[in-house]
Amino acid sequence: MDGNFAKARPLGRWQLAARRKPLEAVVADGERAGLHRRLGAGSLLVLGVANILGAGIYVVTGEAAASFAGPAVVLAFVLAALACGFTGLCYAELSSVIPVSGSAYSYCQVTLGEGAAWALAWMIILEYLLAAAAVAAGFSGYLTSLLGDLHVHVPAALATSTVSAVQQGGHTHLDFSGGVNVVAALAVLAAAAVQIAGVGRSALANLVLVLVKIAVLLAFVAVGTTFIDAANWRPFLPANEGGFAYGWPGVMRAAAMLFFAYLGFETVSMAAAEARRPRRDVPLGILGSLVVCTVLYIAAGAVLTGLVPFRELGVPDPVALAVDRIGWPGFAVLIKVGALTGLGSVLLANAYGVSRVGMAIARDGLLPAFFTRVHPKLGTPWLASVAFGVASALLAALLPIGILGDLICLGIASAFIVVCIAVMWLRSTRPDLRGGFRVPLGGVWVGRAWIGVVPVLGIVMCLAMMAPVLGDMFNQVRRGDVLPASLLLAYLLAGAVLYLGYGQRRARRQVQDPQA
Repeated sequence: MDGNFAKARPLGRWQLAARRKPLEAVVADGERAGLHRRLGAGSLLVLGVANILGAGIYVVTGEAAASFAGPAVVLAFVLAALACGFTGLCYAELSSVIPVSGSAYSYCQVTLGEGAAWALAWMIILEYLLAAAAVAAGFSGYLTSLLGDLHVHVPAALATSTVSAVQQGGHTHLDFSGGVNVVAALAVLAAAAVQIAGVGRSALANLVLVLVKIAVLLAFVAVGTTFIDAANWRPFLPANEGGFAYGWPGVMRAAAMLFFAYLGFETVSMAAAEARRPRRDVPLGILGSLVVCTVLYIAAGAVLTGLVPFRELGVPDPVALAVDRIGWPGFAVLIKVGALTGLGSVLLANAYGVSRVGMAIARDGLLPAFFTRVHPKLGTPWLASVAFGVASALLAALLPIGILGDLICLGIASAFIVVCIAVMWLRSTRPDLRGGFRVPLGGVWVGRAWIGVVPVLGIVMCLAMMAPVLGDMFNQVRRGDVLPASLLLAYLLAGAVLYLGYGQRRARRQVQDPQA
């Protein structure tokens, strides 16, 4: 240990888990990380758009419309955006006050304590690993379709996940396909390799990919609008057919599925330690990327359901299916290339985010030290990128988008709820702290606690996203489909064992009153 840390007096496990890290120590650790501050507001906006824009429209929109919401999938986008918008405002305030990498994990350290921070960080890691796998599954679908247009056949067994998920009666049923999605796994590993090459180079790559995919998506909307069959929008909100099949229950279920498509603004907060002016640039990057992508998602979702009857959209590459219906082969190839660039940029930004979370956790001793090792020439946490890349590749090869999306939703919502709580805690206990941004709409004081309108709305919306996923998972267990619940429980158990057996013994803690 260095001079700023010393062995804490013996405390019980619960007391250790409840210890909070001083805000000043979190900021100081961020300054010692060795990362270069070279990202401006424009780069952060690009990073956010790169991570948000892609999976939401290119991958999960089709399944959300076909199985749950029908043409009302555009309403599901609005609901998911509202949940992310309220939380995004909270992220913007916290990132302007605590301008370090680690995002929700770092915020939780100074509010709820070490144990809660570890639990949250473990869920955030799962969220990023699963998100990369889900995006890679979509990438595999579009690449296979594009190669088919070019008369190159990819065997289905190499582009199909081992587990398949089928929607029946508004509920998810699982089966085994016998395939292994090698194409998706290779896509994840390629993104990790580019990320290792350096944040500056990957930021440039993201800029190019973002410009291409926005142009292609706008072309899809512009051209697709002229081929829309309005009959495909009727009924706009199909009547409920039981469970989460259509109606408002289906819209809520679709919103939960689409929730992870907005993961990008959280990645922007991960970059606070590498931002030139984090108190101003990070909030701009978060809110700007969220607004841009929500508008594009809604427009593209409306065109997608206008081109293809919604019940036919349950495929990994729904936009490819839609452009094929237009009947312009050259245009179809262009759109599929755009989809691949969009999903590729999401994979790059996702690889960036998870490596920075792992670095922040390991810096506190809760993960092995190799996660903190920065390459001496490239300036990136390359070993963390390798480890997380391999894990995501395995998930992409084995699991379908349906399972991945549900588990991602639970991880994201958990992190978002903590962020909303952290804003209220900091306002209540450290009213002297002021960053460059504060959440709007105010709040009320209840005794010594500040209860903010925006944070409370964020918590309510996140719980609304979690409820249908947990309900569907419970129904799966009742029918004997225990895989998703088993995966989640096994992961949580592994996290508890890792914290109690490794992290709690090796954590770096600054000497302080445990009740402070």
